[in-house]
Amino acid sequence: MTEALTSHPDLPLNDTPAAGLPPAAPGVEAAVHAIADRSRAASREMARANRAWKDRGLRAIGAALLEHRGTILAANAKDVAAGRANGTSAALLDRLTLNDARIEALAAALDNLAGLPDPVGNVVRGQTLPNGLRLRQVNVPMGVVAAIYEARPNVTVDIAGLALKSGNAVILRGGSAAAETNIALINVLRDALVSVGLPADAVQSVDEYGRDGANVLMRARGRVDVLIPRGGRDLIQTVVTNSAVPVIETGEGNVHIFLDASADEKMAVEILLNAKTQRPSVCNTVETLLVHSGSTVLPAVADALRAAGVTLHTDARVTAALPSVETVPATDVDWATEYMDLNLAVAMVDSMDEALAHIRSWSTGHTEAIVTNDLANAERFIAEIDSAAVIVNASTRFTDGGELGLGAEVGISTQKLHARGPMGLTELTTTKWIVQGEGQVRA
Repeated sequence: MTEALTSHPDLPLNDTPAAGLPPAAPGVEAAVHAIADRSRAASREMARANRAWKDRGLRAIGAALLEHRGTILAANAKDVAAGRANGTSAALLDRLTLNDARIEALAAALDNLAGLPDPVGNVVRGQTLPNGLRLRQVNVPMGVVAAIYEARPNVTVDIAGLALKSGNAVILRGGSAAAETNIALINVLRDALVSVGLPADAVQSVDEYGRDGANVLMRARGRVDVLIPRGGRDLIQTVVTNSAVPVIETGEGNVHIFLDASADEKMAVEILLNAKTQRPSVCNTVETLLVHSGSTVLPAVADALRAAGVTLHTDARVTAALPSVETVPATDVDWATEYMDLNLAVAMVDSMDEALAHIRSWSTGHTEAIVTNDLANAERFIAEIDSAAVIVNASTRFTDGGELGLGAEVGISTQKLHARGPMGLTELTTTKWIVQGEGQVRA
């Protein structure tokens, strides 16, 4: 389930347009604007940095994370202890927690990111007009990218790394739940940038200004080029509703898997276990299972999930089909819920039409998957499902920038303008037209 917004006193609590947000405390607006102006200056330096220079910065950050892991883990331990004392759920504590393996994974992701092609300067298209004008549309950095997120210190590194590689400066708002960890991480990132001659102000934070800082950041149109929220539904909708800065909406993941009548039992069991239990606290975890009434795999899948500790919230037909399996009656709340925990809603359908209708009714447009041995069903599912990612015969956990070869991701966009799906390097660029002539004038 998503974290309630009221559990985050540092986030803006307001349903009115950005112009109606409460005024910031004295001095906060000026301070955040100064941060944004320094980011703008840093973004101009980053836009001039070539690939080799940016890659040195990424590798320096990765090395610094490993070198200073003791400091980072000590800060993270304070955040985790505070979260546990405040009654934070196990799923959210998992997202908040760093350990040696996760820090090593962050460093490895930065190294992988350094090995990817630089999107800046990539020619999208070009031509020479009959009048001799030479046209090119090329990828260029966004400029100043801001992110508001919650209890996810890995996002601090992921977003900073992607922003830097794509030639941007970034302003981060990581929330109070990870405050100590983010201070430690941002200090490491800034020092590493300076060590290779890149501007420290390419990575900044407004965390010290709390809710007021987030409000000002959302109003900073013209100073901030794009704002990306990452977190639960309440956080995302608060930013979308209140921001005057253009927003790329990263959506919640009410993710579905449909087992059609031809689904292979072994494949279905392995995919469901991975999609539900490999890391249940993330947005690409399956939350609803739809099973065709003609399928024979439901008992094996249910037994495997229950053995893994998953609570099954089942409709009446599934409950009747599993007389020896412990289940909980499902309601409409279950079909709408992003559990982010070891819970799974399960429904039985009689046709592809029924499965598609259920998904259309309840999906958040993130990821949907089908398990099938019927090519026609697979092709129809691909054609008719309108989500950012559609998967055939594989786990939904692959909807991830790193897994799809993007190095890392800023988030998974569920909107249709500018970017959709995992947002990597290219999605943090825009384009501009370059027109070169030899004295041509328009008739």
